[in-house]
Amino acid sequence: MTGRSAPATLPPSLRVWLGLIAALAASALTVLGVLYADHDEPGMVDRWITQPTADSVRPPWRNVALALDFWGEPAGAALLVVAAVAGCLLLRRPRAAVLVVAGVGMTVGTATLLKHLVGRTIHGDNLSYPSGHTAFLTALALVAALLATGRLGLGSTGGTSLVLAAALVAGAAMGWAQVALGAHYPTDVLGGWCTALAVIPATAWLVDRMADRLVDRMAAAGDRMAAAGRRERR
Repeated sequence: MTGRSAPATLPPSLRVWLGLIAALAASALTVLGVLYADHDEPGMVDRWITQPTADSVRPPWRNVALALDFWGEPAGAALLVVAAVAGCLLLRRPRAAVLVVAGVGMTVGTATLLKHLVGRTIHGDNLSYPSGHTAFLTALALVAALLATGRLGLGSTGGTSLVLAAALVAGAAMGWAQVALGAHYPTDVLGGWCTALAVIPATAWLVDRMADRLVDRMAAAGDRMAAAGRRERR
């Protein structure tokens, strides 16, 4: 006997579309990384959007940007992760709790690795591509959207729309803060957004595969024990 004791973190209705989106995001992430490798100044797209190396935002919007930036710093990020894990456990979604830790951790780890591989800098020797703050908040929003999609039973169109909307809102909010504070170029922000879109669906799929295998093994072990008990009673 086999079983699936918990809902999938990556709903079956979204696997094809999110797989395609993840592949496109990974491609864009790679192309941007190649284009801006070892650069230490804004590119043409960055200059077209804004001058990203000056603190041009004034209160009260600067205070908003600083508040958003805090949630990407270690202390703020830890608070959000703990709250998200607690929420998943309260909703009895242990797989989602695992995805919060594993998915967000993989996203931030990937962004950090890419920063050293690409070597793009801002304000001297500060590695900037991709934006870790943007990657983090986008990843957390993606996990929340996947959880909501599963609980609401949304189909392919509704679920994909919700996931992309959540990623867009979170990425745009944190990305604006990073550019407004002069911490990143706009293309760094895009790279961070793409990092989350590439990593979270893949991590969710892996979490589901590993959890399903564990459930199957436990069910098989239970069947063997039950069979052994029946033989002993004969």
